[in-house]
Amino acid sequence: MRRILLLGAVLLSAALSWFAVSNYLRARPIAEENLRGLALSFTATIENIAVHAPTLQSLSSIQSRDIAFFALVDQQGVFRYHTNPDLIGTPSGTVIPQAIFQGATSSERIRLQTGENAFEFRAPVYLPWETLALRLTLHTYRADAVVRQARLNMAVLFGLLAAGWALALALYRLSRREERRALEMARRESLAKLGEMGAMLAHEIRNPLAGIKGYAQVIEKKPVEERNSRFAQRIVVETQRLEALVNNLLDYARSDGHPTDAVDLGALLCHAAELLQPDAEASRIAITCDCPVGLRTTGDPDRLGQVLLNLGRNALHAMPDGGQLEMTAERLGKKVAIKVIDTGRGISQADQARVFEPFFTTKAKGTGLGLSLCKKIVEEHDGTIEVQSAAGTGTSVTITLPGHPHDKSRSYA
Repeated sequence: MRRILLLGAVLLSAALSWFAVSNYLRARPIAEENLRGLALSFTATIENIAVHAPTLQSLSSIQSRDIAFFALVDQQGVFRYHTNPDLIGTPSGTVIPQAIFQGATSSERIRLQTGENAFEFRAPVYLPWETLALRLTLHTYRADAVVRQARLNMAVLFGLLAAGWALALALYRLSRREERRALEMARRESLAKLGEMGAMLAHEIRNPLAGIKGYAQVIEKKPVEERNSRFAQRIVVETQRLEALVNNLLDYARSDGHPTDAVDLGALLCHAAELLQPDAEASRIAITCDCPVGLRTTGDPDRLGQVLLNLGRNALHAMPDGGQLEMTAERLGKKVAIKVIDTGRGISQADQARVFEPFFTTKAKGTGLGLSLCKKIVEEHDGTIEVQSAAGTGTSVTITLPGHPHDKSRSYA
């Protein structure tokens, strides 16, 4: 994206620069054409008046701020008319090319004695009785204003481009500095979380290992004692606990990409309830399911089933003295909502803010990865998960997922 923006900025700057320079280069020829057109217009006016005024005195009526002066010179080089009356009848002091009297025209930039730059135009003036040469000198300040304006526009544009690039460079450096700062903060936060995770992992692994080590030492010293069978069973239990921790870690690190299978939520809820039923009966917990027929979402049924099992087991553990577990699903517009509701001990307000943190648990022997794994799986399915609870009033977990695009579910009581 940055390369595209940079390329766009370079192309835009090049286009604006080309426009400004070309406009400036065209300004001087345009100014010259304006002066020449103005000179031709004055020449026609002078010739028209001179034809009807043999004495040429009527030419004094031609007044314009564009004219510095003009004069009519005969072939002998004598002023027949000059805007300065004192020069009429005197030699012009300038050799007029015969080509002018024969119909040619010429123009050039000259410098007046006052130091002013001017434009001199020479052309023939045809009178009935003779042909004279016109020397018309025009002021150039109005025509040159076009050049000055083009030069000013070019300077302003280049100044704005320079300021724009300077500002862009400053913003780029600031953004890069901010990115580096954000990366550094993220790195430090990641290291802090990694340290916290390492400490929790060490704690979770150390306790089972200590038990395994102690039981093994007892068995080693007195291998034939009857109680060793019980110790061996405890070793197996602690080993299974470590295995569960490792499996949870692998599940948490697992990433299957974006799932696309159609998942029947009714079948998913029923399957989770069947798996939870033995433990629920042992704890005198009633499980109910409610889902519209044919309600579906898009995802991985195994991963979503794992979420429901984790939530269901948490709910069972929260009701050691019995209770009610409800697992429901419903359509919410283009989404579906799954709810797992229990009547257990509930979660305190302080703990609710941390329930999705890895390794946070309120259980004596929990790994603290269950709810964080649920959150990860739900987010991989473009969904959200929320917990509502209060101490002593039970817990409600709501999962919102995208509905299947071709779902035609219908509700039933």
